[in-house]
Amino acid sequence: MNKSLITFLKIAIPLGLGMFLIYYSYSKFTPQQLEEISAYFKKTDYTFVILSVVFNLLSHISRAYRWNFLLEPLGYKPRLLNNFMAVSVAYIMNIFIPKSGEVSRALIINKYEDVPFDKAFGTIISERVVDLIFLFGFTTIALLLQFDKLSEFLLNVLPNHIIYNLIAIFSVFLVLFLLALKFSKSSIIKKIIRFFSGLKDGILSILKMKKNGSFIVHSFLIWGLYLLSFYTATFALNETSNIAFSTLIITFVVGSFSFAFTNSGFGSYPFFVAGILVIFSIPETVGTAFGWIVWASSIASIVFFGGLSLIILPFYNKEK
Repeated sequence: MNKSLITFLKIAIPLGLGMFLIYYSYSKFTPQQLEEISAYFKKTDYTFVILSVVFNLLSHISRAYRWNFLLEPLGYKPRLLNNFMAVSVAYIMNIFIPKSGEVSRALIINKYEDVPFDKAFGTIISERVVDLIFLFGFTTIALLLQFDKLSEFLLNVLPNHIIYNLIAIFSVFLVLFLLALKFSKSSIIKKIIRFFSGLKDGILSILKMKKNGSFIVHSFLIWGLYLLSFYTATFALNETSNIAFSTLIITFVVGSFSFAFTNSGFGSYPFFVAGILVIFSIPETVGTAFGWIVWASSIASIVFFGGLSLIILPFYNKEK
């Protein structure tokens, strides 16, 4: 398949899904409900929204600082500001091309700090593994707190037969890929093997760290700031300011998973957040407005700091 077509599909399909979810959710509302949603935006306490963005920004700084714990065992220690700007650019890239942020982040640190791309990318994959562990940890807590309601919501969104089909398709592709790596002698496969060798060095760096404790502390700090950012945002509307802890955790988890469906959660984040809040007797109009407030403020900060990083990087690294 043509590379341009693949790139187009990577952008168009998630974007199209996001636009469909926006159309689908808003088509259900009456004109009166649409006015109600608009009114929630006007009476939002944006002090809490700004504070929520600040906590998100602190999590990005912590992520940039934590990155060096993975890079140091490989013999590299990039400057913190370069790490932060690489992380910021990664977030803004993910808005336009899903999953491209990891690549752009590794490219930037390769260009400005001479860290080999495959090793940098391997450490980023290590981070993603840790992030998944934390996300599944929160998911486990959510399931323990409200298993019945969460399973009801998930089954409404993804029926059993769709889940089984996705697992089957993934399993077939995984087996075919592993067979190709083992038996194929083509130059492309050899390049893939060499690439994975570099990835392995990056991923295993997590085991070679001298500062394991600091890495773990920052991992908890990053996810604690994510949750604190979300919790702070609930005070922006009176209708969400008193939600129970179990509801907060479950909504946070569902919102986090929604980012996997579209470009940085475009359309999907408000849709899924509103959907889960309805189960806990919070009107869909409130959930929709709240979802858009949280998502839009987060994306606005990503665009601002990501765009600023793209401008500053060449000046900060004049020698490169």
